[in-house]
Amino acid sequence: MNMELFILGTGGMMPLPSRSLTSVLLRREGELFLFDCGEGTQVSLRRLALRWKKISVIFVSHTHADHVTGIPGILMLSSQVERDEPLYIIGPPRIREYVEASRRILDMYINYDIVVKEVSGQESVFEGEGYRIRSYPLSHTKPCLAYSLEEDLRPGVFDPEAAHALGVPRGPMWSTLQSGSVVRLDSGIEIRPEQVMGPRRPGRKFSFVTDTTWVPGLPEFVRDSDLLICEGMFGEELVEDAVDKKHLTAVQAAQIARQADVGRLGLIHYSPRYTERELKRLAHQAKRIFPATFLARDLQVIDLPYPE
Repeated sequence: MNMELFILGTGGMMPLPSRSLTSVLLRREGELFLFDCGEGTQVSLRRLALRWKKISVIFVSHTHADHVTGIPGILMLSSQVERDEPLYIIGPPRIREYVEASRRILDMYINYDIVVKEVSGQESVFEGEGYRIRSYPLSHTKPCLAYSLEEDLRPGVFDPEAAHALGVPRGPMWSTLQSGSVVRLDSGIEIRPEQVMGPRRPGRKFSFVTDTTWVPGLPEFVRDSDLLICEGMFGEELVEDAVDKKHLTAVQAAQIARQADVGRLGLIHYSPRYTERELKRLAHQAKRIFPATFLARDLQVIDLPYPE
């Protein structure tokens, strides 16, 4: 089952000519999950030729303008195509007020269901076949949330030799056992899946964190993420600014990644004060703490394979 992450924007506060506002889209088979939606998100979706009308859920970290002002455009655009499934919008308190006010003031024509869910703490906020998405409260200048998508455990690897040794003939019974069901041989003996399957294997985990100061429980929330996308808004030389504005430095993001034992860390939500060249300094600072760090770039596509 394919899983890909599309970086729609990496900037914080204001869009730049080469840097859109922070937003990422996760595609898991036929489902699309959008995390934050600043102005211009539609442009990046089009540039990456993504089927935006298939977006299932928009997860909003908080209601600052650089994270939500693209939502009205998505809502109106979605009315121009046939949409049978509802669009879910999940975020902190006041996201419902923002959506409803936008619909009312702009007099939107909406021909599909919009389901808004407000979240304030750590909980499971959305579930689908084989996965769940959880939220975690952050510490910013207004209520803010991190999100994590974690897949269920996968079945173990099928052992053909064990099946042969137990007298299970090659064919449909093998598939039945691999799907988790018991089979009965002609002799009347029952064979259980655990007799021919190896130990269950982990699925994938993706976490999205932006706009927060250090939160003690955050490393545990993102623990074992195959990919953590986390803000690194400031360099270490501006740590006082980061504390004052309740943001993370690149070094703090790396410390979270190291403590949480994640697979890869992608920095995002850069301050507009940094040029593209200067961003390399942030990456260098973070890599000293967590070598598997990279700078997320606008329009970057990242594959999320299953862990080995």
